[in-house]
Amino acid sequence: MTKVREFRYKQVIAVRKDLKMSCGKVAAQVAHASLIASENCKRSKPEWWRTWWSEGQKKVVLAVSTEEELIEVYEKACSLNLPCSLVADMGLTEVPPGTKTAVAIGPAPEEFVDKVTGKLKLYK
Repeated sequence: MTKVREFRYKQVIAVRKDLKMSCGKVAAQVAHASLIASENCKRSKPEWWRTWWSEGQKKVVLAVSTEEELIEVYEKACSLNLPCSLVADMGLTEVPPGTKTAVAIGPAPEEFVDKVTGKLKLYK
């Protein structure tokens, strides 16, 4: 019988659904958020980053409905001192300059991230 690996650390990226971005645009915003938060974690909590890296860099993409909800998620993560990032787009393609599109939280212990994002749904 194959044992299922349990992850202890993860990164969650929340993306705005109301912007109706193309799949490619969403992928780019998720990548921006993930990389920035990962670098923030590497500097501020290197032991978390190393563990997350060794576990395979678990990532989950979730949806928020509005800019207000996105900012609320970001502010809650900041208040818990979790590594995070808020992406404001350059506005070169689908959305106006400065549009807040995505937030990444972590890598961090799953139970900490879930305090911020536990009620959000998967991005579909």
